[in-house]
Amino acid sequence: MDFRLDGEHYGTHRVLNPRGAMPQAADELDNTSPAWDNEIVIDVETLNIDSASFHQITRDVGKEADAVAWRIGEITNQRGKMQNPVTGSGGMLIGTVVAKGERYGDGVQVGDRIATLVSLTLTPLHIRKIVKVHFDRDQVDVEATAYLTPSAPIVALPDDMPPKLALGILDVAGAPAQTQRLVKGAKSLLIMGAGKSGIICAAAAREVMGPHGSIYAIDLTTHHLENLVEADLIDVYASADATDPIDVLTTVLAMTGGELVDVVINTCNVPKTELSAILPCRDRGKVYYFNMATDFARAALGAEGIGKDVDLLIGNGYAHGHAQLALDIVRRHPSIRALLNA
Repeated sequence: MDFRLDGEHYGTHRVLNPRGAMPQAADELDNTSPAWDNEIVIDVETLNIDSASFHQITRDVGKEADAVAWRIGEITNQRGKMQNPVTGSGGMLIGTVVAKGERYGDGVQVGDRIATLVSLTLTPLHIRKIVKVHFDRDQVDVEATAYLTPSAPIVALPDDMPPKLALGILDVAGAPAQTQRLVKGAKSLLIMGAGKSGIICAAAAREVMGPHGSIYAIDLTTHHLENLVEADLIDVYASADATDPIDVLTTVLAMTGGELVDVVINTCNVPKTELSAILPCRDRGKVYYFNMATDFARAALGAEGIGKDVDLLIGNGYAHGHAQLALDIVRRHPSIRALLNA
């Protein structure tokens, strides 16, 4: 393969519009030019679409595979990447490295099966065909090509679990890593949402807080939460509408005996849950939004409007060692693995 010369370290050479933007912030990327000398070329097999993005698409076009496939294709054709224009979020991918530029660096070789640890919102992606839409896990099988520079972390797929399970875990790996940092010294935690990230965050928190920390959880449906109680990963759960702040506050106070919690982890995949995370948190507590449906202006102004002195934290999808940490948590907790497999 012939490579173009002098690719920029952060991938700005693929930014078409606006010039000078970083790839994630760009409106359009070049997803069809030949590879640069500092890129790897990935034969993509599956996209793990960010939960907020996937559910927004299904609300918009319906739960018909052809309609969802058409919408994802439309976005990538227009933008050169998978970045939902409504939620702003993307997801991640798995595939095989099929070519490597001489300036890419070490750590990956042609033939390696890898998962990206960066968002599809900055990944040049050319989809030739969408093979299948998996509504049960927010994933899409594709025939596609992606390009990445050395600044974008990737990880080799583990050999002790199915690739699509690993993809789902790695997509939310930042959440359990950040959760373990946030709950050190905390006595109580509220997890909002019982999807992939909420489930793994519960296990991550329990490992740090131990049996003496109180872990509460809410979701609109409680099937997964029942399983987490049986596995001793949460203490008390309840059904609540995360878009209704007063409902959430009332529900949490009933669970805690009238006490506000030290830390709130919001993993909901729907908008307008910002204040629902703030109200149950004590003054000088911490609210962590691992939720790409979050409106951070609404969160900041909402906290101000109700006189809440809490730390509002943006969910960073990257942390040192986060991929291995998330995979190891699932390995240590068979109940979590069973839930995710299901």
